[in-house]
Amino acid sequence: MVFGAEKGLELELQPAGLGRGGPDFQAASPFGKIPAFKDGDFLISDSSAIVAYLESKYPEPNLIPLEPRARARAIWYDELADTMIMTAGGAIFGNRFVRPRVLKQECDHDAADCAERDLLPPLFDYLENVIPASGFLVEDRITLADIAVASPFATLGCIGVKVDPKRHPRTAGYVEAILARPSFAQTVCKDQALVAAMGGPVAAQQAA
Repeated sequence: MVFGAEKGLELELQPAGLGRGGPDFQAASPFGKIPAFKDGDFLISDSSAIVAYLESKYPEPNLIPLEPRARARAIWYDELADTMIMTAGGAIFGNRFVRPRVLKQECDHDAADCAERDLLPPLFDYLENVIPASGFLVEDRITLADIAVASPFATLGCIGVKVDPKRHPRTAGYVEAILARPSFAQTVCKDQALVAAMGGPVAAQQAA
């Protein structure tokens, strides 16, 4: 949604019920992977595939750089977000919100706490050392790299998990600035309202 908004596109978002959408969703995503996408008779799933399609069909403004090294870096950050950051974020958000509030299952506090304690800090350490003074990861402008990296933080922020500005000031400032962009702000506001309406996250266990 943010990638489209940065291109000036108006994309319609429809809920898929944790991978249980209608016929178009099933055709686009045969294994129930979210998100799925439809443009006329074209159907595809997975965020990386979707943004690649949008970039090719609507090349301006380009959000995936053309210069080879910058392009590779943008794809690297997209992969970093899609795998490593989402591994940690998924364990936290899944256990503190999705399992108890959506699936009505027990929260695995240990898994969530472990991810927040052990998996996120090394990623914050890395970002702290690579975020340029411009505030953008690649080419000193908004690209797929920033959209991909900031997206998990938008989700985690809905349940109160944020970067500590004392320990990682550059990363905290970077995330705050990217999420304040109009392309992010509206979506984040809707997500926060949805989480609040469903009772919010299950609080982490207190240390003994």
